[in-house]
Amino acid sequence: MRLPLHDDTTNHRDPSVERRALLGLSLVAGVGPQRLRALLAAFEVPSAVFRASRTALTKVDGVGPQTAEAILAFDDRAAVEQEVARAEELGATLVPPWDDRFPDRLHEIYDPPAYLWMRGTLPSTDAPMITVVGTRRCTDYGRAQAHHLSAELVRRGFTVVSGLAYGVDAAAHKGALDAGGRTLAVLGSGVGRIYPQKHTGLARRIAESGAVLSEYGLDADPDARHFPERNRILSGLSFGTLVIESFAEGGSLITARFALEQNREVFALPGRITKETSRGTNRLIQRGHAKLVMDVDDLLQELPEWTVADPGAVDAETVAANSPPAAEALSGDAETLYEALTDTPVHVDQLCEKTGLEPSSALPTLLELEFEGLVRQLAGKQFRRS
Repeated sequence: MRLPLHDDTTNHRDPSVERRALLGLSLVAGVGPQRLRALLAAFEVPSAVFRASRTALTKVDGVGPQTAEAILAFDDRAAVEQEVARAEELGATLVPPWDDRFPDRLHEIYDPPAYLWMRGTLPSTDAPMITVVGTRRCTDYGRAQAHHLSAELVRRGFTVVSGLAYGVDAAAHKGALDAGGRTLAVLGSGVGRIYPQKHTGLARRIAESGAVLSEYGLDADPDARHFPERNRILSGLSFGTLVIESFAEGGSLITARFALEQNREVFALPGRITKETSRGTNRLIQRGHAKLVMDVDDLLQELPEWTVADPGAVDAETVAANSPPAAEALSGDAETLYEALTDTPVHVDQLCEKTGLEPSSALPTLLELEFEGLVRQLAGKQFRRS
């Protein structure tokens, strides 16, 4: 017996019916995101998949007899309604590809998601977005730059997109929020299974003005294979991707590669050649795969056709009231040294005595603070706040 929502007498153009049919397809054993996309491409609407013949189903790329039989046999209305109830509990919305809220730029990529679960609100489909990504094991310099540049981007009316991970991603989200702007987080887990769990509060803040998004089931675990897959969505949502810091290999370089394949711009922040955390970004620049960026103006100069006229652009007074200086994003030795400095020059030896740090760690950290524009080095290894 077929589910009522798949019955031939049902108006299969009804949005509620189609959403339930889409949920049903996502629950069929053997139908993952790729097969689901192929099925929708072949039959246009989810309910039509359930009405199709076995022969028609097996003609779809990747759908064999076993998967076709599972589709034909699926009749678990209770599981579908359980997903609907769970979505209501989470305040999550299913955004199928035919929904006006589905981002236009995702329709342009090679393998768009079959749907998005959303907690929050997506901006208008033509709103300008920039993806900001980088390593989880970033330096204080990288963290501060991610915070600062993201704040500057939202001041120019952009929405900042990132992946909610530790390090650069979290700093990018916080920079956008602290400046009174909007940011989107794309997860490698379900929107009901925030990962990392410590960022549950940050995800809640993001959803208040932007959105937390996932192509996976509501309570999907953060499977290792999900993260490189979701990176195509990170890059696909935006006009361009900015890589802050990256090791020679890492997820942010995968996002940059997707951006290049999607014919999107790639930008990278240069770093010290002795830092492993700058190896990936420096290589992107060296090989001509990314434009070197030292401030937001460098990024915008490469995109003269981008007119930032987003109705959700941040009010200047709101920015001034909410945006902290980049120094507030510091931690560890960088925070210790910055707090020990004043406008009066002080020798590095005195700083080390005051902070208890060794010169071997204090000097490189002070150099990073100088790169950030927070500290100025004077003659004779003397330092002061900028």
